[in-house]
Amino acid sequence: QTYAPKLILLDISDIRCIRDVAKEILNCYGCVDILINNASMKVKGAVQSISLELDKKIMDANYFGPITLTKAILPNMISRRTGQIVLINSIQGKIGIPFRAAYAASKHAAVGFFDCLRAEMEEFDISVSTVNPTFICSYHRQPAPGNWEASIWK
Repeated sequence: QTYAPKLILLDISDIRCIRDVAKEILNCYGCVDILINNASMKVKGAVQSISLELDKKIMDANYFGPITLTKAILPNMISRRTGQIVLINSIQGKIGIPFRAAYAASKHAAVGFFDCLRAEMEEFDISVSTVNPTFICSYHRQPAPGNWEASIWK
């Protein structure tokens, strides 16, 4: 069956709205066959210069966002005993490099979660994959004076 596309906006770092968006998707289409988690935020800076607030924002976008969306879609896949979940992550989920501590930590956490999920979902015939590309060109906002978000890459 063919469905008309539907655009649903989602800020993956806003954990509070993710379950509602997942519910909207499931109400519209009835199921999700393939979930591709591909949103990400990164920041470049020395550990001592990155605020805890920014560390948390990076963790929300790169770890809590994808797992919250996955957990919202997962019961539907389990009940149907089919589905595929993909995490587009980063090589920095396997190795850390200087000036990327918050980003690397969030990507390491995501790898750990999805590795465990893969093992748990085997009995339900749900495939869980993690893709860890090397460095990619990302959109970057130009810095604004005194704005901590200036160093965020999306």
